[in-house]
Amino acid sequence: MEPRTQRPRIADVAREAGVSKTAVSFAFNAPDRLAPETANRIREIADQLGYTPHPVARMLTQRQTMTIGVLTPQALSVIFSNPFFGAFSEGVALGAEEHGYGLHFISPLQGSLVRAMTRATVDGVVAIGLSESHPEVEQIRRAGVPIILVDSAALPEHGSVEIDDVGGAQAAAAYIASLGHRDILVLGVEPPAPGGLEPDGVTSRRLRGYREAFAAVGVEIGDDRVVLGPASIDGGIAATERAWEDGLRPTAILAMSDAMAIGAMRALRELRLEVPSDVSVVGFDDIDLAPHVDPPLTTVHQPIRRKGEEAVRALLTVVERRGPAKPEHRRLETRLIIRGSTGPVPADRREVAGHPD
Repeated sequence: MEPRTQRPRIADVAREAGVSKTAVSFAFNAPDRLAPETANRIREIADQLGYTPHPVARMLTQRQTMTIGVLTPQALSVIFSNPFFGAFSEGVALGAEEHGYGLHFISPLQGSLVRAMTRATVDGVVAIGLSESHPEVEQIRRAGVPIILVDSAALPEHGSVEIDDVGGAQAAAAYIASLGHRDILVLGVEPPAPGGLEPDGVTSRRLRGYREAFAAVGVEIGDDRVVLGPASIDGGIAATERAWEDGLRPTAILAMSDAMAIGAMRALRELRLEVPSDVSVVGFDDIDLAPHVDPPLTTVHQPIRRKGEEAVRALLTVVERRGPAKPEHRRLETRLIIRGSTGPVPADRREVAGHPD
């Protein structure tokens, strides 16, 4: 049995190069403190010996982990069931890898975001879906870790990236109203924390957009027409089934996520209803799957991947102190994409009042 080869140590490199261990450390962690030819010679000898700095030791020396945290308000098993988050994470990964950073996904540890944050060793955090109303936000802010908020602009001292949720929802609802629909069901994304909708959260903003558009045609969308659930296909199925069990019979469904919309379409099929001849369905996000379902999904497009990339870019300007001291607040535009899941209100459901013939 051959003896195990010992991993080269910093002392081995120092001996071969004829320098101190401190000089070897400088060659990897602070090369500007050595003459260029000295730093290069040390690294060449280290390469010949097969020496690489220990990652933890290097992290402690540089006080930098080269890792970005992605903070989610719900467990990753829930978050990753929504295709939106996969596309968003792809954008985050693109931005991080371009600058040599790795990713660390941080979800509530035993129900606590603060406990998870205290155990996460990262240089900065992209926090998605975390608003000022979240019960643990204040403690997270005190941690002193650079944070960029996504889908929340409630903390002016931190940068943020969001979309025009109200405008996107208004466009979707106005289009449905133009097709003659007046009996509406809204599938809303349940808030990450118990205690009702957050006034500054995504769900509240999109609901405001839906309501404003229908108010313009004299229709009120009451709370009894809003069913909340997880932003997933299963969440959309369950919410639609619950609405039908409660006796609701809408001619159109406005879903706050494409995953929920796709779930709603599946539930309607089980109820032997056709989309869009019996019920029209509109989503929100324009995930990659949206044009490929049957029928293709009408939805509000948002630049999901770009949102992730922009969040990383804004975070790194803070982490690397290469941007303005004033936090950046970016709002990205949305647009309505009309496909086959929407159509005119069924003839037998047309209402006389306020409805065109």
